[in-house]
Amino acid sequence: MNRRDEDTVRARMPADVDAPDKVVYGLTFRQLAILAVAAVIGYGAWNTLHTLLPVPVLIGAFVVLGGLVFGLAVGRRDGLSLDVWMLAGLRHSRSPRALSTTDTTAKVPDWVQAPASKVMLPAPLRLPADAIGDDGQISLAGAKAAMVAATSVNLALRTADEQAALIDTFGRWLNSLSTPTQIVVSAQPVDLASSARTLARAADRLPDRALAAACADHADFLADLAERRDPLRRQVLIVTRAGAGERGEHAARRRADDTVRALSGLGVTTRALDGPAVTAALAAAADPYRPSRPGGLAAPDAVITAAAPKQAPPKPRRKPPS
Repeated sequence: MNRRDEDTVRARMPADVDAPDKVVYGLTFRQLAILAVAAVIGYGAWNTLHTLLPVPVLIGAFVVLGGLVFGLAVGRRDGLSLDVWMLAGLRHSRSPRALSTTDTTAKVPDWVQAPASKVMLPAPLRLPADAIGDDGQISLAGAKAAMVAATSVNLALRTADEQAALIDTFGRWLNSLSTPTQIVVSAQPVDLASSARTLARAADRLPDRALAAACADHADFLADLAERRDPLRRQVLIVTRAGAGERGEHAARRRADDTVRALSGLGVTTRALDGPAVTAALAAAADPYRPSRPGGLAAPDAVITAAAPKQAPPKPRRKPPS
């Protein structure tokens, strides 16, 4: 054991640091508020109904309702408290199922004849991002953001000194953050079938037979791997946002470049994404199992035109016989 390991102080950190504080009897303030409101309502109902209904009936009803309220206060589902989970389910059931970027809430003119059947129109889709610049800056509501792509690093293969140095470098970057920053680690499918087809076509054009055979063998390996397995790749995206007091049109881009320089000491490959790369990353995040369409997207104010259809040449007219 070296000197650095002897001087290192190890402390146990709980995993539930974001858990709400327990106020009394292991219950949080939110749980106590739900039980207190239910107790006040139950007391008022008892004073109102104990002269109208038999006491055993009221006691049985209050026991059942009290059990339901207690389960609502202390129960959990999918990592959420049961009251929050039920409120989210209620909002989801009342929210529209279809959304559209076209404003469907505008008033229909009087000269438009309304359809006989009532059709449920989609609700307007309000995205947090307004536009994506060519330099990769994302226009949010009154702010700018940029995106950085990074690879991962394996700490288990490093020595104790290297692990401490990497953690110290990552900690310095975290301490330097003054604006909201998001780190997204996701697994995305890898399209090995298209790579196998590309290698198979390239093998026929290689001049060396041994190299062509190796290329064809590797193409068969990729095709077999794509058929038998579902290969995935890990993607790490870091979204940096410019501060409210920062001036300049490229403040978010500067923060992305600072992130690239700060994380280069970790031994990972980082790069600030430009406009097309940010668009592809957002499209892949929305639908990871469908590859993005090549060719890019048109700007919102671009005029899209199509080539005129080719008309067939006129057929020659035959002269009537004289």
